[in-house]
Amino acid sequence: MSLKSNVDPVELTAALVRCPSVTPADAGALDILHELLSDAGFACAWADRGGIRNLFARWGSQGNTRSFGFNGHTDVVPIGDEAAWTMPPFRAEIKDGIMYGRGTTDMKSGVAAFAAAAIDYVQNTPPDGSVVITITGDEEGESIDGTLALLEYMEQNNERMDVCLVGEPTCPNTMGEMIKIGRRGSMTVKFRVIGKQGHSAYPHRANNPLPAMMRLMDRLASRELDAGTKHFDPSTLAVVTVDTGNPATNVIPAECSAAVNIRFNDEHSGASLSAWIKEEVEAIRTGFGVQVETHVKISGESFITPPGDLSAMVSRAVQEVTGVTPELSTTGGTSDARFMKSHCPVVEFGLVGQSMHQVDEHVSVEHIVQLKEVYTRILQDYFA
Repeated sequence: MSLKSNVDPVELTAALVRCPSVTPADAGALDILHELLSDAGFACAWADRGGIRNLFARWGSQGNTRSFGFNGHTDVVPIGDEAAWTMPPFRAEIKDGIMYGRGTTDMKSGVAAFAAAAIDYVQNTPPDGSVVITITGDEEGESIDGTLALLEYMEQNNERMDVCLVGEPTCPNTMGEMIKIGRRGSMTVKFRVIGKQGHSAYPHRANNPLPAMMRLMDRLASRELDAGTKHFDPSTLAVVTVDTGNPATNVIPAECSAAVNIRFNDEHSGASLSAWIKEEVEAIRTGFGVQVETHVKISGESFITPPGDLSAMVSRAVQEVTGVTPELSTTGGTSDARFMKSHCPVVEFGLVGQSMHQVDEHVSVEHIVQLKEVYTRILQDYFA
């Protein structure tokens, strides 16, 4: 693929969508970007780890006084039932100004837009500073060997970003309406309650784990974690599964399992919530005489990039291009911004995300063009 100056972000989005890069497969998507960025004068390197491909690219000299960074991913979620799609999921067909395909929204269009903006900007107006691009193939998966591997590569090779923009889709309904300046933390806790199996007609000879599990789930789900904070909505806890695997109605099972997912704001940490859950588990264990095993996975801590120069700069660019004044928000799930925030100040701005992960995922061609223009204006403002 030979795209040079004046890179068409729509054409580049289509080329990336045609790579069936269902996580953790790459399917050639990062090779397209590697060639494109290398041809434009970016110093490119692979930061692969654990079988995951990750691309680092820098325009400008290492150690420049100013460095603006973009971050994104090219891996996508599975397509589900292909028969349910009315448009082929990996053909990037355009109909009535809409491009269809897995990854069109989340987030190959975002990657295409910032790659195109960066290439055109550095070739047309070489800045006094560096532009850094990091793209992973492990955002939709375990996220262990993706952006974390890129950050490790940067630390080992004395590379840096002074600020970073993640190109995830951030707008709920209208292009330009929302910038993410933080994210809630996320953790999942799995429970296994072990009692004693027995006949349901003789419950005194058994120790039913189900009442213990139901009491535990009720105690966890009934607690109001907080009322929200200055920049965050209230934290939430959802019971996502309860399983016994018991088809018999005359048998008290020996054990059962369950899981909860917690999305938490800056009033909590993974450690403080883990400590609370440990107390609740201990109360159930002693009260019901059962064994309780727990497994905690903290996907990310909550974080906030306080409103300031970075968010103001992005807001100006969004308003100039779209005519919409964006809201600064911390809503939604997790993204790789949770890793970038440990390196430098980070915000997120991208397309309307209504169709992401859905059948017939799609994006407005006009919005892709607008997004490239937003990113271009941000670079112009940053290096002015």
